[in-house]
Amino acid sequence: MTFLPAPPNSGVRFRRTDLEGMPEVEARIENVSATTRATALSRGNVKIQTVEHILAAFAGRDIDNAIVELDANEPPIGDGSARAYMEMIHHAGVAPQDEPREVFRVQSPLFMELGETTLSVFPHEGFKITCTSADGRGRYTQFYTLEVTPETWERELSHARTFCYFEEIEALIKNGLIRGGSLENAVVIRDDAVLTTEPLRYPEEFVRHKMLDLIGDLSLVGAPLAGHVIAVKPGHAANCEFARLIAQEMRKPLEAARTFAPPPPPASGNAGEAAVELKDGETMDTARLLKIIPHRYPFLMVDKITKIDGMKIAGVKNVTINEPYFQGHFPNHPIMPGVLQLEAIAQVAGIMMLRQAENFGKLAYFMSAESVRWRKPVRPGDTMLIEVELTKSRGKIGKAKGVCSVDGETVSEAEVTFMLFDRQ
Repeated sequence: MTFLPAPPNSGVRFRRTDLEGMPEVEARIENVSATTRATALSRGNVKIQTVEHILAAFAGRDIDNAIVELDANEPPIGDGSARAYMEMIHHAGVAPQDEPREVFRVQSPLFMELGETTLSVFPHEGFKITCTSADGRGRYTQFYTLEVTPETWERELSHARTFCYFEEIEALIKNGLIRGGSLENAVVIRDDAVLTTEPLRYPEEFVRHKMLDLIGDLSLVGAPLAGHVIAVKPGHAANCEFARLIAQEMRKPLEAARTFAPPPPPASGNAGEAAVELKDGETMDTARLLKIIPHRYPFLMVDKITKIDGMKIAGVKNVTINEPYFQGHFPNHPIMPGVLQLEAIAQVAGIMMLRQAENFGKLAYFMSAESVRWRKPVRPGDTMLIEVELTKSRGKIGKAKGVCSVDGETVSEAEVTFMLFDRQ
């Protein structure tokens, strides 16, 4: 097995060098194919078994992007903990990357129950796990809680070994599991005796290993978590179901964006019309603008593009008394709604990506806004300058920072996220 660096935003991938074409399987919850005693990933006929300890090593060490090359369908088990993998990481070293980390911050509690297992997560500034472990007969019940950081992960969890109960061994062997299992890579519990080649590494080694597994399984959501996870008798099947629940929560902003996205304009018979590309240094009048952006009256919040320079773009909105929203916002005191200034930023940001030939004909769905500030009112007769800088472009997702100003004074600003989709 070899650990290799990977480019930003590529995540963790397993590569089978023993198969033709060296196929890869991404470490994503959608690729989980089995959870009996371990977590397995599959893509087509390509399968990787027992991935949780490696994933825990990466997640615990705050490693976002890596390639794991294997010449078999399962990583070397080491001593049943993540110790050997941490040694590999120390030997290779870790390099910072320019892209910011996308942390999923839990906003409201989530709860799940599966058999004897209960899992929940609550808003928390960092990543914390509180765990209780026991078998079906209540033996060796252990409790441990930890604020997980790269330092506490390595010191308090990474050395905890996998374990099983003696009476489970025969059934596991009959099912083709633990073929390489021995006291060299697992702790065996027989009645009141603990069978191991060395003393227990922690007083609560069993529950700490359950936390190790949980960290690995939850990393399959594809982003670091900020939240307090509370687990009672966790296992791989429940862990992965909980990861699916969290992943579903992560997708909600996108689903909301789809719900409120503008509908595509009616077909005009110009399906074969060539894409309109705006090159650096050029401007774009309304006629050209309407060939790129799908918005129309009364929801077009930019009249023309005045400048584009690399990742920066500027547009203009001439605010007139004829704007339909002035009838109710407000009678005898017309003020442009702040949310429409935010929409103007999002539209100009979308043009930055829609102008590219490969994105021609797509829709830019507004997903979220952060750091929104409204400074001064915008009134009829004002010419609003909308300046946007694209700060991130990853596939179909873009992030941008925008500022609206009138006569050189900032009236509003925000950071927006949007996604490109094909028109249906």
